[in-house]
Amino acid sequence: MLKGYFSKLMLTTAALLAGSGCANAGTATESNAAAADSVATVYMFTEISPDNLVKIYDALGRKATGNVAVKLSTGEPGGHNFLQPSLIKDLVHEVNGTIVECNTAYGGGRSDTESHYNAARDHGFTDIATVDIMDAEGEVELPVAGGKHIDRDIVGSHYTRYDFTVVLSHFKGHAMAGFGGAIKNISIGIASANGKRLIHSAGTSTTSWGSPKQTDFLETMAEAAKAVADHCGDNILYISVANNLSVDCDCDSSPEDPQMGDIGILASRDPVALDRACTDLVRSSDDHGKIHLIERIDSRQGMHTLEYAEQIGLGTQSYHLVPLN
Repeated sequence: MLKGYFSKLMLTTAALLAGSGCANAGTATESNAAAADSVATVYMFTEISPDNLVKIYDALGRKATGNVAVKLSTGEPGGHNFLQPSLIKDLVHEVNGTIVECNTAYGGGRSDTESHYNAARDHGFTDIATVDIMDAEGEVELPVAGGKHIDRDIVGSHYTRYDFTVVLSHFKGHAMAGFGGAIKNISIGIASANGKRLIHSAGTSTTSWGSPKQTDFLETMAEAAKAVADHCGDNILYISVANNLSVDCDCDSSPEDPQMGDIGILASRDPVALDRACTDLVRSSDDHGKIHLIERIDSRQGMHTLEYAEQIGLGTQSYHLVPLN
């Protein structure tokens, strides 16, 4: 695993030193086999701003058309690290998007539609766009091709109304998955409450989280993400904001304060490459506070999600990092 990490970090560093040198992005939606063998393009701004969010979307060269879903976390009441409406508003308006979420599978303030909508309102999201709690009227199943833990992903029924998905993720730690980024956002994030339990239980239950092996849970998360990516085809793209880098997720009502500084905005057509780039930049940072986030990722075997996602053809861990300014 260390050998793989350093080889990919060298590829990243070379691209940074070159300052350019895009390769064609390896996407998870063209030919899965081809995507796993290609080198993806990941774009990056170090300055986090509304304007740069729009610019990085433009850099991806894939226009969001039709009825556009913007998938993000509305944040658990009590939390404060979620992406702020003032930061994302221009991008949401640029794509004429609807902010979409699904109810949680634990207690808290977002486990039913009314309380979830109220949380979105209280956090300012309803002020900038329409918010759709996608499992408010039930759920539908998406097939999982080649999964060993699940053969279907259970998502909010409204999801099939959308023509295009902009996956707008807050990259940070996570108590169970090690980190949360693009893959978690389209797997657990788009899953209905029943679907979330199916993923957490590694395919054994829709009524209980169960107690699966950690690697089985992580692999199931990747399989659910692949179901969404396959459903979307080319009508999906991924943008991650690596700020407020707490070891805890936005689903935590009382998250730990960040111990390291912000990294920037990253984007790709490939969710595996994007998550890999975010984790690589944490590891290569000269910020001593990174040790806390690295410990969270590694203690939960978080990198296994990317290894397995690459194995099943969701995308590639090999990428060129292209700085933008």
